[in-house]
Amino acid sequence: MSTDTGETADGSDGDARERLIELAAQFYDQFERGDVPHMDVPTRTKTNIEYDPEQKVWVYGDRKSTRSANSVRGAQKLLKVIYSIDFLANQLEEDRSSTLRELYYLSESWDLDEAQFNSQDESNQLIEDLEIVSDVRREEFHMRPEESGAKVMGPLRLREQTNRGDREIHCQDDVGQGGYQIPNDPDTIDFLDNDADFVLCVETGGMRDRLVENGFDDEYNALVVHLGGQPARATRRLTKRLHDELDLPVTVFTDGDPWSYRIYGSVAYGSIKSAHLSKYLATPEAQFIGVQPEDIVEYDLPTDPLADSDVNALESELEDPRFQTDYWEEQIELQLDIDKKSEQQALASYGLDFVTDTYLPERLDEMGIL
Repeated sequence: MSTDTGETADGSDGDARERLIELAAQFYDQFERGDVPHMDVPTRTKTNIEYDPEQKVWVYGDRKSTRSANSVRGAQKLLKVIYSIDFLANQLEEDRSSTLRELYYLSESWDLDEAQFNSQDESNQLIEDLEIVSDVRREEFHMRPEESGAKVMGPLRLREQTNRGDREIHCQDDVGQGGYQIPNDPDTIDFLDNDADFVLCVETGGMRDRLVENGFDDEYNALVVHLGGQPARATRRLTKRLHDELDLPVTVFTDGDPWSYRIYGSVAYGSIKSAHLSKYLATPEAQFIGVQPEDIVEYDLPTDPLADSDVNALESELEDPRFQTDYWEEQIELQLDIDKKSEQQALASYGLDFVTDTYLPERLDEMGIL
């Protein structure tokens, strides 16, 4: 069975359903030829994840794992694949959707006990397998995560396709201070018009609220995207579309610690878990605003000492190809030297308006965005 991880076809529900049925048909073809039914997928371990310096994203290597019916355990895995394909194909035919959690519980109603999932981790992994071998994103299967979408606030008018019809929304005029909620599949959005100059991705809800309350999106024509910690796939997909289709610079504003730098890394370079989707989710041109270790020193920000886990993470990042640039090596070495970390909200030690009146405008000017 093919494991091509090339570009996903952003086509119709019918296209996604057809891909799924083709996968099931391949098992029957294997039976007819007298072959043991099997399915090959890339091995999802750190040893099979490679950083592509040309694309500047994480990708899978050449190692593959085979799901084969030559053992009882392997046969049960393929049985679960067939049952899941049947469920997803029916879901698409009926134009319904479900969550990853619901799929796990739904399997308990399947007529064969051997087809039922033992845990949600197992069903989640199977959906990822189907994404890879079908070259169709789970959003096109109408599968949703449990978490609600992140929010966008800024000068953008769009049209969203919903099961209650198309809706045109302006992400300032037609929403409250909470902003526009990103749908599970941002490819159901058409960009109609915008007056934005750049995208500002913000790690924490508190800082996002500060920027909106201070009118930063309006004053600087910014699209403020709340990442909500480690950003969901939908958030990264929309951010990439804003960059690629509207030609908007993307900036990332996080806390000043190694875990937050990895949040930036997932926006810019993708993540190991979703390496098969890097070309849809990663925005290698994204720039890091801060909080930088340099800012901690320059502004004498309130800090906490680095924990042992922080030190280990920073040292690991020095070996991470995503962070092997002069800028990141300098910043990480400085942070290890000062032995401190700081949060976005620490900028409030200079007043509630400091971040929007001084810090961000100065940083954006230095970066050539303002």
